[in-house]
Amino acid sequence: MSSTLAATLQSGSIWFRIAAISGATAVGLGAYGAHGFKPKDSYYLEVFRRANNLHMVHSLLLAIAPSTKRPWLVGGLTLAGMALFSGSCYTIALQENRKWAKLAPIGGFTLMAAWLSLAL
Repeated sequence: MSSTLAATLQSGSIWFRIAAISGATAVGLGAYGAHGFKPKDSYYLEVFRRANNLHMVHSLLLAIAPSTKRPWLVGGLTLAGMALFSGSCYTIALQENRKWAKLAPIGGFTLMAAWLSLAL
């Protein structure tokens, strides 16, 4: 492993880079949701918007993860929660199929744990 990569991983600053990619992705998906996504049922547009809102908010939490006492805990929980909550909601909306709905509450609880981990 290169010394630069090792230093990045050790410092936790990898979370800032992941946050940058996540935030840019959230903006792109938000633009698609606002201008290109036309589901047959408006319910799925609301699901998409909720996924995008929490995706953006939690990209900011990822950005501050390196400055916390436990960057890997905060970052890991945040990323997992985003994948489970926003990822399942995006999938539900885009497929117009609720079969992935059971993952959203798990993601929500994981995101709550990420916020609570700031207090550790």
